[in-house]
Amino acid sequence: MSETAPIQSVVTTLTIVEIMAKSQSPLGVSELARAVNSTKPRIFRHLRTLLNQGYVMQDTATEKYLLTLKIFHLGQLVFEKAAFLSEARRVIPDLMAEIRQTITIGQVEASGIRIMDLLKCRSQIEITTPPGSLLDFHSSAQGKLALAFGPEDLWDKISKIALVAVTPKTITDIGALEKEIQSIKIRGWADAPEQALMGVNAFSAPVFDKDRALVGIITAVGSMQFLNPHTDVKLRNSVLQAARRISLRLGYS
Repeated sequence: MSETAPIQSVVTTLTIVEIMAKSQSPLGVSELARAVNSTKPRIFRHLRTLLNQGYVMQDTATEKYLLTLKIFHLGQLVFEKAAFLSEARRVIPDLMAEIRQTITIGQVEASGIRIMDLLKCRSQIEITTPPGSLLDFHSSAQGKLALAFGPEDLWDKISKIALVAVTPKTITDIGALEKEIQSIKIRGWADAPEQALMGVNAFSAPVFDKDRALVGIITAVGSMQFLNPHTDVKLRNSVLQAARRISLRLGYS
């Protein structure tokens, strides 16, 4: 079988979900079997799998099936991520022109921070983090910001593993990292001087949605020579203000 050929069981499951989403009422096994052009035992197995995973529920009176809100919540997450990226792209060109540093857009995943987009600042020394890159929680400004403002289970996860030294200045002591995270919660921003790459610093600011949940992170990345948010208050405020503008566009108040 070709590696590009569709997996038929997955196609069947997705077809069942699509049919149920369009239906105005719960559907039985026989109805779905006819709609999918399959056998009742096969459709029943797919439905039980969806039921076990929480994507469908069964009406005890009619024994018919309907979708749960889990599908809706997944759709909301996709929409929010797309909305964040779209709004961030409206704001970061002006930010880059103002501070003359490379800007990245990142979003939180279970294993780290995924870089979604990057706007390079042309200079003699170019520092880039290609879109698609995954940054660690403990060694990046973006990751530490996520630990401070993201889901609580991120800290539970990171506190149980050994912290790897990416550079000699990476924080590898869990107590020191916890202290840093508490400081980030108070000041509202994060940096990582030479903690991910020697000679390089990053300054990150959080973006929140209408529910005050962390939906993304914008970051200025540059040489230690030019990027020191502890002393360059103007740069720091510019990034924070840009993040706040994006948050307001997403309904944050």
